[in-house]
This record gives sequence, C-alpha cells and structure tokens, in this order.
Amino acid sequence: MEYRSLGRTGVSVSPLALGTMMFGPWGNDDRDASIRIIHRALDAGINFMDTADVYSGGVSEEIVGQALQGRRDDVVLATKFFSPMSDDPNHQGSSRRWIMREVENSLRRLGTDYIDLYQVHRPNPHVDIEETLGAMTDLVRQGKVRYIGSSSFAASEIVEAQWASRERNLERFVTEQPPYSLLVRGIELDILPTIQKYGMGSLSYSPLGGGWLSGSWSKDSAPTSPTRKRLAARFDMALPANKRKLEIVDGLAQVAEDAGLTMIELAIGFVINHPGITSAIIGPRTIEQLESQLPAAQVRLSDEVLDRIDSLIAPGTTVNPADDSYGDNTLTPAARRR
Repeated sequence: MEYRSLGRTGVSVSPLALGTMMFGPWGNDDRDASIRIIHRALDAGINFMDTADVYSGGVSEEIVGQALQGRRDDVVLATKFFSPMSDDPNHQGSSRRWIMREVENSLRRLGTDYIDLYQVHRPNPHVDIEETLGAMTDLVRQGKVRYIGSSSFAASEIVEAQWASRERNLERFVTEQPPYSLLVRGIELDILPTIQKYGMGSLSYSPLGGGWLSGSWSKDSAPTSPTRKRLAARFDMALPANKRKLEIVDGLAQVAEDAGLTMIELAIGFVINHPGITSAIIGPRTIEQLESQLPAAQVRLSDEVLDRIDSLIAPGTTVNPADDSYGDNTLTPAARRR
C-alpha cells in the first residue's frame, strides 16, 4: 500500500483510513468481531484510524483502545469531539471547558496517553474559533495531542481558522474532514481548493455515500435504522433527488463493469484518485465489508473512466443537497434577511 503525507506534517498515512463509527451498539455490537476487523485492517497495511467520542456513546473508542493494545505506536490515531455526550448542555461543543475535559475522557477510553490527530467534529458559530484553537494548542503543548484538525468546515471557516492561528500564534488545523463521493462532489468547488491552498490533509468520509454506492439501496428500499429514519431526506425513495441518485448509480454500475471493477472499488477509487484527497475513511461493519473495500487502495482510474463519470454527474455537483454537511450555519434565521 502506498502511503501519503498527512498535509505538510510529514506523517505518512495509508490512502484508506479505518473509520470506526460502526463498532459498538450503533453497528456491530460484537466487540470481538470489531477487534478482528481492526486487526485485519492493520495487517492489510492501513495505519490510519478515525473515531469520535460520540460514536456509540464512547464505546467505539473503547473498542479501538482494546484492539490497539501492543500496536498503538504503529497507528496514526484520530478522534473527534463536539457532539453531545449527555443531557448536560455543557457536555458538548467546542468550548475550552469541554475540550479540556473531554480529551481526558477520550484518552482514557482509547487507553493511550496521546492522540495523533484531535479534530473538532463540526464548526460552532456560538464559540469563537480562537477559544477552540487556544484550547487545542494547549493540548499540543502538553503532549496530549500531536496535531489538530477540523471536520465539515466550509471554505470560509477553514480560512478564518487559518487566519486566527497565524494572527494569534496558535496551532493550525492540519487536516479537514469533508464528505466526498461520486454522488457528493460539492467540495470540488471551493472546499478542496482551499484545503490544497493551505497544505492541509483531506480525510474524506462516506465514500460509499451511505450505502448508495455499495448496492444497499433500490427503489423499494426504506430507512430502517434510527439514524437513517432521522435522515429521511437522504434515504426517502419518494423524493425526486433520491430517485435521481438511483438513476446515476445505474449508470455508474455500467462504468464499473466496463472498467473491470466492482461498484465499491470504483466509488472508493474515485475518491482517493483525487489529488486533493489524502485518505478516504471507510466504515465497515463486518469483515466481509472490509475485504470488499481493501482492493480499492490499488485502483487507478483512466481519463476515459473519469470522463464517463463526469458525464453522469458533473464536477462540483451534489445530487441531493441533504447529503452535504455544509450550509447549516450560514442559513440560520439570524443570517437571513427574513
């Protein structure tokens, strides 16, 4: 497996990163099975793991920590903070108070004394970015965190954070974690160019589009899990945007067949073939899913294949805006004229 530099840090990471959101009650509640998936990924050459405190209420971090016993130094370990961890309104967000407390919880669950990449899971318009960066800078200086990153930041928010770091002599975000797939290409317009301009690593998530690109969805499908029921706009087959996604997937399936690839290999290969992407975060729930995704690390797409993809879904296009993670802050009532 060819390794890539994590932005300008000089740290080498695999083009596939193992996401662990599905380890624990949210997905695979068999801890031993989840640990076997982690070990198989490590044995296959994946040296980059991404988790978050909120995944299964901290259980995912615990599983990762258990799996990495004796192998911790071989892994670039990333986790995130921001989402609510209890009903207490102060057990969430990106304030200094919460960051300094929650990092200790993550370190304990992960069974380690340092985190390679600590990321703020979402931007927060109610907290000054300088406060967040200041707290994360202190963690770096204390040796508890090596690098810091952001997730689902808009281009303007990336620029603001970089400016604040430079002006206040604070640690800067060295990575951004955006959604990116064959069906969600909006970040090609300004997010990826901004990431590249600042020399950041890009750790894209959901390369299979929430199952749309792995054959999990058809016109007769319906949301079943609590998460997907909550995200009905992304999975309700009666909506025109989702019907359009099904049409595009049918066309992409033919492109994959003609190229001698599975749809999964085409989808993940498309993501990691973009020069602005460092690693694609895959999130297998079973060992079989992992095995089907590993070959994508070796996929190289020809110009002909890329042209056929562009003819089905134009560069910079997100078929269903509900699949995007950006825009929530800028369209709040306070930001509108009425």
